[in-house]
Amino acid sequence: MAGRPWWGANELLAFLLEVAALACLFWWGFSLADEVVFQLLVGTAVLAAAIALWALFAAPRARFRPPLAGVLVVKAVVLCGGALALYGVGHPAAAAVLGAVVVVNTALAETFRHRPAAAA
Repeated sequence: MAGRPWWGANELLAFLLEVAALACLFWWGFSLADEVVFQLLVGTAVLAAAIALWALFAAPRARFRPPLAGVLVVKAVVLCGGALALYGVGHPAAAAVLGAVVVVNTALAETFRHRPAAAA
């Protein structure tokens, strides 16, 4: 990370966006039911599905490594799904901001990954 502070900052932002997307997905699932027990079950099920999808295909140590296009599709499903979930619970402006930040962050992350580190 030495010599590439923007890369490190963008990776930290990517992690925070992943956590935010998962929280939004849980919130959306929670909002689908009327009784607390069912709210917790549905919220947890949506969260578990997103985590499993991410862990299997998009995490740095994913069980399966599809081509880059496949990884980006999984990231889009989970991260943009979080933005859509935020829209679904009644926060369209926040959803638009989250979606825009996700797109810019992912584009920068892919650019940084393919650019060689600066000479020391």
